[in-house]
Amino acid sequence: MGIGGKEVMMSGTEHNTLAFGTKVVGDIQAENDFRLDGSVEGTIVCKGKIVVGPKGVMSGTMTCANAEVNGVVKGKMIISDTLSLKSTAKVEGEITTKTLSIEPHAIFTGTCDMTNGNKMNVVPSNNQQQK
Repeated sequence: MGIGGKEVMMSGTEHNTLAFGTKVVGDIQAENDFRLDGSVEGTIVCKGKIVVGPKGVMSGTMTCANAEVNGVVKGKMIISDTLSLKSTAKVEGEITTKTLSIEPHAIFTGTCDMTNGNKMNVVPSNNQQQK
């Protein structure tokens, strides 16, 4: 599928696909899951899951519920639930997520905030309290 193409997945749900060789400069908003095999420079906002395929390239801001990265992402990622970086992923930038999974050989350079805006209470161990 090309720009704005929709496919029906085996589970019966629709998802949008940006095919390899297609480049979008600007903003994308998706109600359903979104698969990126092409290139995006800008912003993607998705209420479902974003999958960046092995040849997919994202530069900008990505906001969604869940994400799986197999390709390249540079910029800011705001994931409300789970982010999975697969072994072929190359991510550079800021990540905010609840859960982060990184496979061996994935490359991540940047910062990651998993506090969801909540301050973490760090309690010293018993050894540190006795000093």
